[in-house]
Amino acid sequence: MNTTISSSGRAIDASASVASGVGSPENLVENTTTETNHGLIIAISGIATIGGFLFGFDSGVINGTVEGLQTAFNSNTAGTGFNVASMLLGCAIGAFFAGTLADHYGRKALLVTSAVMFIVSAWGSGAATGSLEFVFYRILGGLAVGAASVMTPAYISEVAPAAYRGRLATVQQVAIICGLTAAFLSNYAIAKFAGASTTEFWMGFEAWRWMFWIELVPAAIFLAGLYFIPESPRFLVARGFSDRAHSVLTRLFGERAATEKTQDIRASLADDHRPRLSDLKDTSTGKLRRIVWVGIGLAVFQQLVGINVVFYYGAILWQSVGFTESDALLINVVSGAVSIAAVISALMLVDKIGRKPLLWFGSGGMALTLAIMAISFSQATLDASGSLSLSDSVGTIALIAANAYVVFFNASWGPVMWVMLGEMFPNQIRGSGLAVSGLAQWLANFGITLSFPILLVSIQLSGSYGIYAVCALFSCFFVSKYVRETKGRELEQMQG
Repeated sequence: MNTTISSSGRAIDASASVASGVGSPENLVENTTTETNHGLIIAISGIATIGGFLFGFDSGVINGTVEGLQTAFNSNTAGTGFNVASMLLGCAIGAFFAGTLADHYGRKALLVTSAVMFIVSAWGSGAATGSLEFVFYRILGGLAVGAASVMTPAYISEVAPAAYRGRLATVQQVAIICGLTAAFLSNYAIAKFAGASTTEFWMGFEAWRWMFWIELVPAAIFLAGLYFIPESPRFLVARGFSDRAHSVLTRLFGERAATEKTQDIRASLADDHRPRLSDLKDTSTGKLRRIVWVGIGLAVFQQLVGINVVFYYGAILWQSVGFTESDALLINVVSGAVSIAAVISALMLVDKIGRKPLLWFGSGGMALTLAIMAISFSQATLDASGSLSLSDSVGTIALIAANAYVVFFNASWGPVMWVMLGEMFPNQIRGSGLAVSGLAQWLANFGITLSFPILLVSIQLSGSYGIYAVCALFSCFFVSKYVRETKGRELEQMQG
C-alpha cells in the first residue's frame, strides 16, 4: 500500500486516493485551495512589500544628494564617503536584531517599527545641519532597511500558501527595484526643476533636502497599510496564542485548513521553549547548523558578485570610461527598467521551475557577462585627462554585457535569495536564521561597497570585474552542492 502523510500528519492510502480520482495532483491542489482567500493573501503581501519599495528608495536616494551633502556640511571626500556608507552599518544591525526581536514581539510589530524609523529618518536626513546629525538619521534609516529586508520576505512566506509563496516573495525584489528607480527619477526631476541639487527648490530649502523628504509619502502609506494586516500565524503559535493564530489562518485558508495548519505549526516547534538565538546550534555538536551556513552563503554570494557596485557607483563607473554625466544617468534609468522586467520573469518562473534552477542560471550568466566586462575594460586606454576610454565597439559590448549582467542577477539571485531565506529555515529558527543571514548579507554589502573604490585604483575595472566573475562561478558550485530545493514545500516540512 502506498502511504503519504497529510499536512495534519494523518496517514493516507495514496494508491486508493489516486484510483478514485480524489487523490490526483490536480484534485489535491483544488481541494486545498478552494477555501483559500487569495485576494486577502495578495493584499496583505502587497502591503508588506511596500517595505521593499522603501528599502530600494532609501538605498537609491543618496545618489543624487552627494554634492549637496558636500556643500552643506563642508565635508571632505572621506567624510562624504562615510555619510553615504553609514546607512549600510545600520542595515547590518537592523537585519541582525530584527529576526530575534520579531521572535519576541512579532513580525507585524517589527514592520510597524521599521515604518516609523523610515519616516523619522527621511525627515531627519533632509533637515540635518551637520554630518554627525545626518549620519545618525541615515543609520536610523539603515536600521529600518535592514529590518524590512528580512521581515518582509519572512512575513510573506508565513502567510502565503506553498503553491505561489515564491511568486509573492519575489514581488519584494520588484518593489526594491521600483523603489530604486523611483528614487533615481525623483532625484532627477527635483534637480532639474531646481537647476541643481545644491540650489533652492521649495519653501527656502535646497533640492537635496527634498530628495529625502519625498520618501515621507511612501513611508506614511506603509505605516497606514500595516494597520490592516494580521500578525503572522506562525509567530502567534510560537508565542502560545493558538486561538488567535487559528482565527488568522481561518481568514486566510478556511476553517478546515486552519485547524490542520495550527496543529502542524505547533508540532514543528520545540515543546520546551520558545524560539531563541541559541536554537541555531546543533545540540549534538554544539556548532552552527548546516542550514544556517547555507543561509549565510546565499546571503554573502549575492553580494560577492558585485551587484551593488552597479547600484551605488553606476554613474561614476560609466563616466570613468568616457560616457557623459547625462548618458551615465540615463544608463542607470535603463538598468532600472531592465531590472524590473527581469524580476517579473523570475516571478513567473520561481514556482514553476524552482529556486535552484534559477540560481544556477543566474550564476552562470553573471560569470559569463562579468568576464566579458572584465575583458572589455582591460582594453581601455587613458585619455589626455587620465580617464579611461573605450573604443565605440568595445564600449557597446561592455554596455550590453553590463545590462545582461543586471538581467541575470535580477532574474535569479536578486529575488530568489530573499525567497530562500524567507522559507528555508524551520519554524523554530526562522527568525534567528534570518537575523544571522541578514547580518552577513549587509556586512558583505558594506565590504563590497567600501572596497570598490580601492580596487578601482589598484587593479582598475577589469580586475574588479574579474574578481566578481570568479565569485559568480564559485556560486554555481555552492548552489549545486549545498542548496536544497524548497519549491512547493510547506514551511512545516523544512528541515534544519
